[in-house]
Order: sequence, then structure tokens, then C-alpha cells
Amino acid sequence: MTTQALDGLLFGTGGVPASAESRSTEAGIKRIAELGLGCMEVEFVQGVKMSPEVAAAAGGLAAGKQIVLTAHAPYYITLNSVERQKVHMSKERILQTARIAALLGARSITFHAAFYLADSPADTYTAVKRQLQKVMDILRDEGNTVMIRPEVAGKSSQFGTVDELLQLSSELEGVAPCIDFSHWHARTGQANSYPEFLEILDRVEAGLGRRALDDMHIHVSGIAYGLKGEIKHMMLEDSDFHYVELLRALKERGARGVVICESTPYLEQDALLLQQTYRDLPG
Repeated sequence: MTTQALDGLLFGTGGVPASAESRSTEAGIKRIAELGLGCMEVEFVQGVKMSPEVAAAAGGLAAGKQIVLTAHAPYYITLNSVERQKVHMSKERILQTARIAALLGARSITFHAAFYLADSPADTYTAVKRQLQKVMDILRDEGNTVMIRPEVAGKSSQFGTVDELLQLSSELEGVAPCIDFSHWHARTGQANSYPEFLEILDRVEAGLGRRALDDMHIHVSGIAYGLKGEIKHMMLEDSDFHYVELLRALKERGARGVVICESTPYLEQDALLLQQTYRDLPG
């Protein structure tokens, strides 16, 4: 379950740009192309409510305009719960997202996998791995090749450290991490300098091989945080996140893939800032 590596980094928005003519996925794709950006994440955060026909049409439009798509599964997913129905419905939401994503021609889907609750990180890891393996078995049987990417989580109560996701990705075929550098900064209160960004990229390569740096799914935004981690997304220039140093590290390591901007409220403004800053860097 692999995707063809992209030629460099593409920049885009997590959702339909604010300046699109409507909130539809097709309008978002058209606006991304008009802005000169390269990708867009289709947001299913409140549920997968897109019909197969709409997905196929949007996918065809994106392909025609050479816009790369990814997708974000619903927020309400937890693969670690004593309530079997919650786990079952969480797996269904991942499956629904992956199926629509395949019709969209999307490269990958991402989601927040679980909370630790009263469990240890080790027990939570075991639960997430077991349930995600079941999801992957179903998708494999269906011939679905969309990459499944649990996201680095921004709160200390959430499953999704860099090391947890690297280990999970090394043990499950078709699974890879979505590295949200802003979440990791908010969660740790660190990870916000050129050497630290390089160290994360080197851990990715050490754990998953060079192919992982050649096919990255990255989230970036301005972010506010407290002692327990992420509070909210914001604009890059209003936050303390050192995005220029991140971009320097990505260029230094020759990373390829998609950089999805989740800044609030002007997604495309920061996506364009990231793209132009990256292009202006030497090397």
C-alpha cells in the first residue's frame, strides 16, 4: 500500500479556503488552483457526508488541475475505549473516510486515534494497534490503497507521540504518521528550533527509512498551548511557532510530500506564506 512520491513539497489548506466562492469541495479545489497552491485536505471532521458521485467528480477536477488531495477523518474517533460500540463506530468512521478518499483519488487520510483515559501508554498502544490492524485488513481485502495516517496529537491526554506513531507505522503495513509539528511543539513545549526539527526528521528516517521522508503528510499552523498542550489553532505570525526553521529543516533533509496548513482563520494566507518562504530559502 504505497503512493508515488511527489517531486518536492506541496503546500495547501486543511479544508476549503476562506476565499473560495462556496464551501463545497469542488469550489475549494478551484480556489487552491487559482492561488497557485498544490494540495488540499478534505475535512470530514463532522462526519463523512459526501456521496460517491460527488467524490468522484471532485477527484476528477483535482486530477485535471493537478491538485493533490488528502482527507481528515471525523474528530470523534477513539480506538481505545471499554465501550465496544465506540470502538466499532470509530473503525467505521476510518473506513468510511478511506473509501470516499479512494474515490477522491486522495493520497492519504489522517485522524486522531485515541485518548489514554485510565490506561497506560503501553496498553493504549496495544489497543490502537489491534483495532487499526482490523481496519487495515478490511481495506486490504477491498483493494483500497489509501495510506492511513494517525496524527501526532497536541494534548498530553491523547495517544499520538512521535515515537508511538513511528512504532505503529513500522509494525502495520499501509500505516504511516501524519507529523503535526505544531501539535508536537504544543504538547512538549519544545520542538521549535532548527536542530529539533532536524532531529524529528532523522527519527522518521531512522524508524521508517528514507521512503518516509519522500512521502510525508505534514500539518502546520500557528498554535496556542498551555501546560496540558494544545488549546487552539491560530495564525502563524500570532504564535511562537518557528515555521521558518521548520521549513529550513525540511529543505535540508529533502523532504517530499504535502504540507497542510491548519491556521485559523485564514488558511490560505498562511499556506501561501509557507510556500513562498520555502521557495525563498537557499538550496
